[in-house]
Amino acid sequence: MKRIFHFRYSSESASGSPGQLGPLEQRLLEALWSRGTATVRELLSTGVDNLAYTTVMTTLDRLYKKNLLTREAEGRAFRYAPRVTRDELHREVAGEAFRQLLDSSSGTELPLSYLVEILSERDAHLLDDLLQVVETKRRDLRKNDLQKNEPRKNDPRKKTADTPAREKR
Repeated sequence: MKRIFHFRYSSESASGSPGQLGPLEQRLLEALWSRGTATVRELLSTGVDNLAYTTVMTTLDRLYKKNLLTREAEGRAFRYAPRVTRDELHREVAGEAFRQLLDSSSGTELPLSYLVEILSERDAHLLDDLLQVVETKRRDLRKNDLQKNEPRKNDPRKKTADTPAREKR
């Protein structure tokens, strides 16, 4: 799967790690997902109360540097917009958590058993959902493997028995 953006979620402390989202960053990102685009002043006037202009400006700049927002100059200010959807961000964060879990063990059985245990604690139907996702992915991978190994029709580079050899010049 291709990465959509270069954001990496981190479980490190809030010491300024570039991949970690703090509560204010999450709050402003939620506000931008709701609005679509906004300037600092627009965010302050509609729902992001009790914050200083410079606090919102600095936080949006951090989100921009984490590659989660785009921005365009608008007069002396910037207009910010989310670069990713809520689902894309959640997918990336979950994917990073799974990668860390798999990387934490020399074998894959233990992390996978954790996943199955967590799913079954949450809701037994999630195991059925997981099985369906796994089976769908297996079918897709098999189909892709078959397509890669199958010779292409009408491939000019491929010689067949009825293709005449090139004449020597």
